[in-house]
Amino acid sequence: MDTATDPTGAIADQQQQLADELPFADTADQEDADRGFVAALEPGTVTDANGNIVWDNDSYGFLRGTCPASVNPSLWRQSGLNIRQGLYEVTDGIYQIRGLDLSNMTLVEGNSGVIVIDPLISAETAAAGLALYRVHRGDRPVTGLIYTHSHVDHFGGALGVTTVEDVEAGRCPVLAPAGFLEHAVAENVYAGTAMARRAAYMYGAALPRGPKGQVGAGLGQTTSTGTVTLIAPTHDITRTGQTETVDGVRIDFQITPGTEAPAEMNFYFPGRRALCMAENATHTLHNLLTLRGALVRDPHVWSQYLTEAITLFARDADVVFASHHWPTWGTERGVEYLALQRDLYAYLHDQTLRRLNQGYVGAEIAETIELPPALEAAWHTRGYYGSVSHNVKAVYQRYMGWFDGNPAHLWEHPPVESATRHVEFMGGAEEVLRKARVAYDDSDYRWVAQVVNYVLFADPSNEAAKKLQAGTFEQLGYGAENATWRNFYLMGAYELRHGSVGTPTKASSPTMLAALTVEQVFDALSLRLDGPKAWHEKAVSDWVLTDEKRTRRLELRNGVLVHYDRRDGDRLPPADVTFTLTRATLIGVLLAGQDLQAALSSGAIAIDGDAQSFVRLVSLFDQPDPDFAIVTP
Repeated sequence: MDTATDPTGAIADQQQQLADELPFADTADQEDADRGFVAALEPGTVTDANGNIVWDNDSYGFLRGTCPASVNPSLWRQSGLNIRQGLYEVTDGIYQIRGLDLSNMTLVEGNSGVIVIDPLISAETAAAGLALYRVHRGDRPVTGLIYTHSHVDHFGGALGVTTVEDVEAGRCPVLAPAGFLEHAVAENVYAGTAMARRAAYMYGAALPRGPKGQVGAGLGQTTSTGTVTLIAPTHDITRTGQTETVDGVRIDFQITPGTEAPAEMNFYFPGRRALCMAENATHTLHNLLTLRGALVRDPHVWSQYLTEAITLFARDADVVFASHHWPTWGTERGVEYLALQRDLYAYLHDQTLRRLNQGYVGAEIAETIELPPALEAAWHTRGYYGSVSHNVKAVYQRYMGWFDGNPAHLWEHPPVESATRHVEFMGGAEEVLRKARVAYDDSDYRWVAQVVNYVLFADPSNEAAKKLQAGTFEQLGYGAENATWRNFYLMGAYELRHGSVGTPTKASSPTMLAALTVEQVFDALSLRLDGPKAWHEKAVSDWVLTDEKRTRRLELRNGVLVHYDRRDGDRLPPADVTFTLTRATLIGVLLAGQDLQAALSSGAIAIDGDAQSFVRLVSLFDQPDPDFAIVTP
């Protein structure tokens, strides 16, 4: 299929209007983003052990030029700030690595070494960042590791900065908010395949980079594609007010569950008068529900925790920094920055609730809500990552669910059946496309996308529909201020033109799987069971975990896997088969693709009973599809 379309006159006019209206004369962010610069990584690329590029910041060099009509000028500005790359001094003894992944890695110098906060997504990028720091600050050992929260861009590079041996020996304590491990693993394993596939759209990692392609992700540029690792925490932060000293550095913690992540924390360095806001306050409106999928976040408690952070720490801080973007210096500036962020989430929450109680549905509220002038005027409250539109719908979903109360929407046909009927009612595919082209010429791209989608889902082989829809998505992407919207639109266009890109990043990794509890292993296994295929099957097995000194019973009945610990004195029917093994072998055989026969032959698994019952059980499971269709059925 042909290449990407040019921006239409309507899109070019929109971009010019924004360029004229927005406060581009305000360059405070540029000054803050450049402040404290020490050195860049040269070249700005990172490779893995095989020489494959896992990060390429240099590919965004075009952003140093003039904004073209194919990119929203506000997003162009944000992306230009995000490509600042290298080692930066935040304050005395605190440094950041920026521009080497989606997130920042912060380094706090202690008495004998350096404490690493949030070691990026990949071991390779984290190692490159640490090496850059050491070139300019000395070969300090890593004497502490802190995960601010349970998202992979804040722990995936752990093995790039320390080792399991150093952690187990106590030379490098690992601190994280309570519940971190459970949420980090569950998000990436339970729904990991679907989330990773949609993340390909959200971050646009497979898109060509350039004025008609990927220009960033708002929160950072994109996700690195190296080796995701995880070292389990050794110290849980369980309460606000908890104080820990790591390598001589005192840290005061604030627990913020249910904000940007289900397990998250802010913390303050009183000796440096520096406040780390994790990902609870960044230079963008964040997501209440990410486009890749996640649990809906709570903007009400989010805003309350921001108030608490101001009260506890911000009025005593000279600098506020986070795990994305650039710091804000000055006590008054820091307090106002956090207060505006707080007001943003509180306003979206409260006004959505006000309107839904008047009978408006999420889509209606999202179309009509306006931000207060002070929020509209601040660059850091603009929707580069989250958007007002999809965040309002997320608040509605949190309280009211998917159903808007109209019985007409209670039992609609699924996409393909609905599309087929729509196309027939509208006079057939050719007539729909004829009318859609008129709407395209009238710049009604939202309507074109909706009606052409019916044609594609009724007949995914319709090349004329693919071409028109791809061009429509491109116009919508060119006009989007929100980077994730742009990436979704342009990825949709790219796959319509070139076919599926699949999932560029893996949903899980060996070290992440290794962190699964036995309960989570069997939970993850149950999610792969083909229920209808297993309706009439029954099986009972016991799994003796030698390293954990317990036995887990697994029952298959009515298409459901039920599992629980056996206890002394339980009066249970005998199992069909008993397996004796370690947790690591359990994970390897059930989830990591290790060969069962090889494990049996090596003695890693001992079997007592009817082994064929397990063989029959295995045949009832299917595999997730990391290449499922999105813009076609």
